[in-house]
Amino acid sequence: MAYLSPLMANTTFPSPDWESNLATPDAAINKLLEYSFPNPRAPDRKGVRSDGLVIIRGGKVVLEQYQAPYDAQKPHLTWSVSKSFINALYGVAEHRGLLKRSDSVSDYYPLFKQEGYDEIRIEHLLHWTSGLDWAETYEASPLTSSVVAMLYTLGRDDMAAWTARHPIKTRPGQWHNYSSGDTNLLSATLRGVVGESDYPDFPWQALFEPLGMSNVTWEQDASGTYVGSSYLYATPRDMARLGYLFLRKGNWNGEQLLSEDWVQFSSTLAPAYGNEPVMAEDDSHPGAHWWVNSGVESQGQPLAWPDAPADTYTAWGHWGQYIFVIPSLDLVIARTGDDRDGSFNRNLFLSLIVAAFGDREARQ
Repeated sequence: MAYLSPLMANTTFPSPDWESNLATPDAAINKLLEYSFPNPRAPDRKGVRSDGLVIIRGGKVVLEQYQAPYDAQKPHLTWSVSKSFINALYGVAEHRGLLKRSDSVSDYYPLFKQEGYDEIRIEHLLHWTSGLDWAETYEASPLTSSVVAMLYTLGRDDMAAWTARHPIKTRPGQWHNYSSGDTNLLSATLRGVVGESDYPDFPWQALFEPLGMSNVTWEQDASGTYVGSSYLYATPRDMARLGYLFLRKGNWNGEQLLSEDWVQFSSTLAPAYGNEPVMAEDDSHPGAHWWVNSGVESQGQPLAWPDAPADTYTAWGHWGQYIFVIPSLDLVIARTGDDRDGSFNRNLFLSLIVAAFGDREARQ
């Protein structure tokens, strides 16, 4: 299989819309579409239930399909894919010299100006290693779920402040513990980074407008903080723009919006992951508000998705929302869905992507 060097990749950018170079349907593409869009669609929210799929290669749309009522213009709730947008905003802010990822959160967020909490750095929040006592559970245990309480009950008026009142359980940076609370702390901290007056427009000024994201909504809590953990709505085409920014190492049409080092930092396995035993079958390997393919070699943990290139990484949201970036294949895949029963298999999906688009030269 001929993998494409990122240095040789086409540098086409969408302006204002994506150009199309649709692949000719063949057995591999049909197999990918049959898996992604079963016909008939299973009732009662069972099985694989894709709502949208957009694949970008060489800066152009090579495959696109939707399930009604979604189409290319209808935004989809991205759930935790929004966490990777928070990452990008911090990447822009660091590139502009507004902060360093090693800064203490307390430099920008007053509620952390207290003993212990002032040791939490921005990079700890990005790696989900704040050390705060947090339970990221959902429907299975709603009564003990920190995230359910934050989004819908006790914390909904000021999600970051409610999270900040959680006790410190472990030393910051020591253990990985996935936390939507950490993300909403980042979102609130961004107000101190860019200034109160600039904060409402910052996602648009720093990211959405430069990338040409014309159909995006981001909800705020009652305090005016963007719900960075969960509530960004976007079309797959606009989701793909974020992936393409990272595929192009932070450059957008000649302008460096975030540094190449930031992209590397984001797509590298979090240092604290593996400080405790990991499960070989676990495919949620954290980067910095992205998820990566590499595993913990010292513990014999394989790639998260063994049938995908090792450099694959993804933004990942509840019920099947994804932005996959595969630099070695010059691919970005944006997928939205409504997978409620865990049927969607990430490794199988990626293997079908590789089978359909891995041999780039043969499909030009």
